[in-house]
Amino acid sequence: MEKRLLDIICCPITHKGLSLARADQLARVNEAIAAGTLQNRNGERLAQSFREALITDDGKLLYPVNDGIPVLLEGEAVGLSDIA
Repeated sequence: MEKRLLDIICCPITHKGLSLARADQLARVNEAIAAGTLQNRNGERLAQSFREALITDDGKLLYPVNDGIPVLLEGEAVGLSDIA
């Protein structure tokens, strides 16, 4: 993802900045998805692991990136406090 794009987009809920999720953050999220315990804000249980994602600067919300395109919809956000 282009740095220029990350400089201009923000979380649609909190309006905080976004950055690419680190490998360890993605691993935790993907473990929760594999265990069947993670839902997005729409209440849909996630079944597909994330290859790439954006995380808010405060580390509380994660947004999927599909084929290089950030999905910045409120319902698609994943609350990281839901991960044990």
